[in-house]
Amino acid sequence: MARKVFFSFQYKDVASFRTNAVRNSWVTKRSEDDFIFYDSSLWEQVKKESTIAIKRMINSGLRNTSVTAILTGSETYARPWVRYEILESFKRSNGLINIHINSIPDKNKLTFAKGPNPLDFFYFRIENAKIHLWEWDVVSGDWKFKESINKSDVNYKFKNISEGKFSMVFDSYDWVVDGGYNNFSTWTERAAVLGGK
Repeated sequence: MARKVFFSFQYKDVASFRTNAVRNSWVTKRSEDDFIFYDSSLWEQVKKESTIAIKRMINSGLRNTSVTAILTGSETYARPWVRYEILESFKRSNGLINIHINSIPDKNKLTFAKGPNPLDFFYFRIENAKIHLWEWDVVSGDWKFKESINKSDVNYKFKNISEGKFSMVFDSYDWVVDGGYNNFSTWTERAAVLGGK
């Protein structure tokens, strides 16, 4: 089944060509049996826009997507718009997957150690038919309560976990080590099913 995928990433990783290696991987291997996905990510032309305009663009980009793939470099976890995209994706029941991209050689043929998993910076607790959400504040070094949503508003299968970091529920991969070029379709399908889509 074709999945519409929203890519969340830091602009710096576009300049290094790492995000494009993932986003364009399907173009080079298309055959009638290949998985086809639709890219709904936003290019960072939005930097010149107001906060409200950026949120509108992100929300529009997420519309009708079933999976959000977070392309994680060294500092992706701390980027405010990436964090906004993760939380909004969760509230829409998008399947979430984290993909480490620092193992992809950049434009200078360099690779780097994995950056922190952005899904480690979100925490949930399910109680009384509600899901309470927290986000780790990298400045204060503390969990900050974000909001509560109705559990019935999302379709996730939480693997019998009622409390924990997002990374306990949603998968994380390394694009090179885990063979992303050949396995991305499997990852996105698994994520979509976890989101009930």
